[in-house]
Amino acid sequence: MDALEILSNLDSVFPYFQPIFSADEMLVVAYEVLGRYQSDGEIISLGPFFNDDQIPDEYKYEVDLLLVKRSLEKALEVREDIKIFLNRDADLLVYDDGESFLQELLSFEKRGLSLSRIVLEISEHQYQGDLGQLDNLLNYYRTYGIKIAVTRLGRESHSFTRIGRLNPDILKINLQALKSTSTGTNFNDVLFAISLLARKIGADLLFENIEMSYQLQFAWKNGGRYYQGFYLSPPTDDFVPSNLLKNRLKEKFHDFNLYEKRKLEAVYSTAEILQAKVHEIVLKNKKLDYEDLLKAIAKQMDDMAFRMYICDGDGFQISGNLFKGNNGWNTQMEYLNKNWSWRPYFLETIIKMRNDRKGILSDLYCDIETGESIRTFSLPVFENNYLFIDISYRYLFEHDELL
Repeated sequence: MDALEILSNLDSVFPYFQPIFSADEMLVVAYEVLGRYQSDGEIISLGPFFNDDQIPDEYKYEVDLLLVKRSLEKALEVREDIKIFLNRDADLLVYDDGESFLQELLSFEKRGLSLSRIVLEISEHQYQGDLGQLDNLLNYYRTYGIKIAVTRLGRESHSFTRIGRLNPDILKINLQALKSTSTGTNFNDVLFAISLLARKIGADLLFENIEMSYQLQFAWKNGGRYYQGFYLSPPTDDFVPSNLLKNRLKEKFHDFNLYEKRKLEAVYSTAEILQAKVHEIVLKNKKLDYEDLLKAIAKQMDDMAFRMYICDGDGFQISGNLFKGNNGWNTQMEYLNKNWSWRPYFLETIIKMRNDRKGILSDLYCDIETGESIRTFSLPVFENNYLFIDISYRYLFEHDELL
């Protein structure tokens, strides 16, 4: 892209606006500002201009500040509760200590634009400057009510420590990778971890690049409050009606609810069946030692289980593992006396079983040893001891409502 051509034709530089929809209201609640340039009657993205390392920062800054001005002029036309997302590359943000940018915002505040409507999308994946300086600048902007969103999550690695230090208001997750058939469960697990992080730090999740229905469902299921992408609405040079997709989103969310309820009912029903089945086996074989009891259970659960063991209330394994390999079931005594209380949710599960006196079917997770997605059924047995049965991915796949 010819930078000098753009700088010589700034009248051809203008903003496009991509709507951002909310899950709670199902309305347009914000717009992301995207740079466009008209050349020979064709409208092209300014993304390559801003991403070109060969173009001097002062050129980019001039064009960027112009886009900010022209987009905020339009923002004065829409409802006062509509937020405006401004992309800010970290290098450009600290250019002239961010003063010109702030003064531009303050000039619009005098005209009635509340700065609490401004959300800065910070991209710092290639930033080589002083992070302390950047953080101080962002905290300074926050004193004016400006919100901070961290971008490029889900597309590139990003330090959780860095996110914790920034304490952003919004985490923006790119779902483009979800389109690839080569995307494995690890991608889903990472995004699930990000959703947990967002909850811990009090940030909202915004999912972008939603181009298909299943991506919207994924975003909804993983706690997304805001959604953006061509599947919902492409960027345009003007604003759209706030209720543009209200009925459509209401129908979609209804379908998503039904689907998830069926899965939850399947999990609940399976837990009830396992509770009755395993409890009966334990009662019939309560005089057996732990190893023989596990073998008796394995005979009845050969089609679904691949590992089982017994722990005490402190997480110490009081039996070996009974593990199903290629040659059938075998006992792994090297696991005797190992402690698992350090595992997430282990003690919480123990306390819940102790209080409810019934079994629990875990959520889906990746097994450390096999690398497969599994569930674990746990059940109180005898005095303060607990049985754990790992259910194979093969069985879950055959009963896909459990996946």
